[in-house]
Amino acid sequence: MRIVVITGCSSGIGFESALAFARRGDRVHAGVRNMAKSRRLQQLATEEGLDIHFNLLDVTRPESFPEFVKTILAYSEKIDVLVNNAGILHPGAWEDLSETQIRSVMETNFFGPLLLTRAVLPAMRTRSSGYIIMISSLSGLAGLAGDVAYTASKFALEGATEALRHEVDRWGIRLALVQGGQYATNIFNTNGSEREADILPPDYPRDSAYRDLVEFKLHQNLESLTDALHPQVMADLLLQIADSDGSTLRWPADDLARHVLGAMHGQSDADRDTFLRMAGGSDWWCSGHQPPDSEG
Repeated sequence: MRIVVITGCSSGIGFESALAFARRGDRVHAGVRNMAKSRRLQQLATEEGLDIHFNLLDVTRPESFPEFVKTILAYSEKIDVLVNNAGILHPGAWEDLSETQIRSVMETNFFGPLLLTRAVLPAMRTRSSGYIIMISSLSGLAGLAGDVAYTASKFALEGATEALRHEVDRWGIRLALVQGGQYATNIFNTNGSEREADILPPDYPRDSAYRDLVEFKLHQNLESLTDALHPQVMADLLLQIADSDGSTLRWPADDLARHVLGAMHGQSDADRDTFLRMAGGSDWWCSGHQPPDSEG
């Protein structure tokens, strides 16, 4: 039985992933920001007798992470898999977004998962095993107009994860990035209306020079939801990743993601790893050796 920690389990990908891991016999610690919003998952766990435990977690409060991890370790003794899933999106052009909104996206999508990962790493190093899965996005591979804040957070997550992969490899800790196309989740909700006059969030600057662009993007998002994939597709992939040997870093979740990933990254993950380790002079570290100057 694996001990799996998943953030953002109240709905969407986190909700389906918690069920998927638990239904195959793993123990899931579901991180939720609001217990009331997790009632449906709690109900299913009770009805099906699933080993799902609910832990309050706000990924924008890193000061709470040590106690969060301590509580899980006290109950389950280890953490085998961490799925950093929680994420947000503030729609809008860069010039129109407030500093508070921009920082909110970065706190949730970048600092949250990386700092929670840092809190989990000591326990994984002690056991010389562990798998950390970051839910990224196609926005972590290609930047588009009207998507600067979200893109920045996902590009940062991608780069940090790739670098961290080389730091912890010697302890048998594996990392993965998951890129997906459009999924039927709540991340694109603005004000709950599909009427053209109301498509912008209520607090969006009405005199914005980028109004046409932002309205176009929001309409695109709403229209694409009709063909969006069910989050269960992503949950099934997470099970596959958790069972893999860790040699693959980037996992496209669907046909669109495979197309974009293939276009953006020509090298295999293995060839990219070799190149980066040689270019950075860190192959000795990743291989578990001493610094070159200190050998023999």
